[in-house]
Amino acid sequence: MDVRLFLLGYLLAINFLSIGVTIHDKRRARNGGWRTPESTLLFLSVIGGSVGMYLTMKKIRHKTQKKKFMIGIPVIFVFQIVVLAIGIYYASSFIG
Repeated sequence: MDVRLFLLGYLLAINFLSIGVTIHDKRRARNGGWRTPESTLLFLSVIGGSVGMYLTMKKIRHKTQKKKFMIGIPVIFVFQIVVLAIGIYYASSFIG
């Protein structure tokens, strides 16, 4: 399997999972149910769900008052882009 195809599939899956967990947490917040720990939401962002989670949080107005999320998730995304760019740069130097 092509690594790029695998990476794309992974990012799609983790972002859909992040979207679902964020929506579920918002529903639980409204209804007084068991909440998803903030550490879990941030972890999903760190492992690749930052874009889906951030856009969903903005759309459904969830965690938008928490600087940890409104600043932290974009910082995580920028860090991920930098790591990806470095990885591509070094991978291309190995290829030729």
